[in-house]
Amino acid sequence: MTEDTMGVGASKAAGEEGRRLLILVFILLSTFCEISSANFRAREKQIIDEIIGPANYDKRIRPAGANDTGPAIVHINLMIRNVQTISDVKMEYSIQITFREQWIDQRLTFDNIGGRIQYLTLTETDMVWMPDLFFRNEKEGHFHKIILPNLYIRIYPDGGVLYSIRISLTLSCPMNLKLFPLDRQQCQLLMASYGWTTEDLVFLWKDVDPVQVTKNLHLPRFTLEKFITDYCNSKTNTGEYSCLRVDLVFKREFSYYLIQYYIPCCMLVIVSWVSFWLDQNAVPARVSLGVTTLLTMSTQTSSINSTLPPVSYTKAIDVWTGVCLTFVFGALLEFALVNYASRSDKHREKMKEKFDEQKKQWEAEHAAALQTAMQAQTEDGHTFAMRPLVSRNGGMGSENVHPCEIHLQPSRMSRCRTWLAKFPTRSKRIDVISRITFPLVFAFFNMAYWSTYLFTEDEEGNPK
Repeated sequence: MTEDTMGVGASKAAGEEGRRLLILVFILLSTFCEISSANFRAREKQIIDEIIGPANYDKRIRPAGANDTGPAIVHINLMIRNVQTISDVKMEYSIQITFREQWIDQRLTFDNIGGRIQYLTLTETDMVWMPDLFFRNEKEGHFHKIILPNLYIRIYPDGGVLYSIRISLTLSCPMNLKLFPLDRQQCQLLMASYGWTTEDLVFLWKDVDPVQVTKNLHLPRFTLEKFITDYCNSKTNTGEYSCLRVDLVFKREFSYYLIQYYIPCCMLVIVSWVSFWLDQNAVPARVSLGVTTLLTMSTQTSSINSTLPPVSYTKAIDVWTGVCLTFVFGALLEFALVNYASRSDKHREKMKEKFDEQKKQWEAEHAAALQTAMQAQTEDGHTFAMRPLVSRNGGMGSENVHPCEIHLQPSRMSRCRTWLAKFPTRSKRIDVISRITFPLVFAFFNMAYWSTYLFTEDEEGNPK
């Protein structure tokens, strides 16, 4: 065997030996990591058993405050995940939140093994002391338990405790609907201690981002305009209790009500004016048009009121529907007046014709009597010419006298009378006046309505 062949065999044997060593080191490291991980988890279990063991910890005792004498301080923050419904009838709203509480419990301090343990996680709330917080304006509420209860408790090495839970709540929200649907509603979320007074327990808002709102928050008829955090401590005959408050300001979306309520009502009012342009003798058409628009307007008003609670004050939508209903009813009454005026005109025309016939008959009889008298005078032989004292041109016996003429600028009233004189009957004049009066009055009402309610401030001073 040559030296080259022996060198190649030695190098292959050395390569195989190196690979075996690498595999052995890898196996040893994996085994060591598994043992270390198992020891680490076992150490976490040991810490939990030590700090929450019955011999060291009693969850019935609240944590000590500053200098072991003050009240326990609990910092609150929450995240609004979804606002599901806002009911005007029930005056309530449903909300889903992630609720968090943070406090210090010196009894829960532990060794973090050189920073290797950042925090311990628990999924059962009955293992440590919990603040007795409740929602003061809550009607219904439930925790989320699919697939497991949506909550956790984190215990930090310095004794800090973080409690987080997902909750769905239905909360009462007293509303002021005077400006409906141009209103803003301020709904509150009240959180207070039930049994611990401020001498033992104090709730405080977290310094940074006490309230968070999800980015894709969407409401069908409202917009969350802003939120305000505040305190609402209450005093009773059993003591003073700590309380936190969140004011959620919801602005109502007006476009829906403009399309569903305001534009249809305006169209019904305009349709009722069509009867002013119909012939006054078209009684079935004008009556059916007036009655149909009146009934439709009444149905529209009833449907609006069915979606709102019965309140003792007048709402902005009530003013609108009430005035629109008045205009439609006024158009129907206008036809009744036109019909009455038409019958009166016919009666006056008949009386005038009868009077003209009687006048013609009287003039004929008078002319016959005058002719008979003149014939009798002619037969007696005494004739004389009679010259009228007043000429036909207006002069006193002389045709050369010119009458005095005065030219005056016609006034606005006289021009209106001249324009109305083009319409011979009173019924026609009523229709013509209504064609102008009704739209003008409705336009003035719209100007007053929108200028009043669009620039009116609510009780909290928020401009509309």
